[in-house]
Amino acid sequence: MKAMRFLLAGVGGQGTILASNVLMEVGIALGYEAKKAEVHGMSQRGGSVVSHVRWGEQVFSPVIAPGEADVLIAFEKLEAVRYLEGLKPGGMALVNEYAIVPVTVSSGDQTYPDDEAIRATISTVTEDVHWVKAIEIAENLGNAKVANVVMLGALSRLLEMDPEPWLEVIAARVPQKFVELNRKAFQAGREAV
Repeated sequence: MKAMRFLLAGVGGQGTILASNVLMEVGIALGYEAKKAEVHGMSQRGGSVVSHVRWGEQVFSPVIAPGEADVLIAFEKLEAVRYLEGLKPGGMALVNEYAIVPVTVSSGDQTYPDDEAIRATISTVTEDVHWVKAIEIAENLGNAKVANVVMLGALSRLLEMDPEPWLEVIAARVPQKFVELNRKAFQAGREAV
């Protein structure tokens, strides 16, 4: 079994924690030892949320050192830049093509970088970048809150993994009335990459 280190970054309310819980439980379902750690920061006020998830034969700590993540999953594109230092050179970046303008930008103190600058920054670490319009896909399914599951579906496809263990974990994690919506979101994510 190949050990995997995932760094998930988003903004409060995007489902980063649920996604990291699913990712950890998928690792366990696949026979790995899996651990996770998370930092909420000011997530209740739209601040950053970052989670570390590790799969392996033996995992002593969930925390991933800078430059060691195999995969960076960013639920917002500026968060991809903010946590890019965590990704190992040549690692995979999966980025939701979506912007949440921080207060420092909306107040006029700073500017939000344009897409070209964001892409150029990411390319200094890796060329293995996959952009997903997860919010747009989720909205087309009727609920923007499943964008995190769209991203998980894309990840499962990029890792060339069987979707069934993922879908079983998701079904156990979300309220029963949202299981079918989440199944559709996961499948749409697989089809998006």
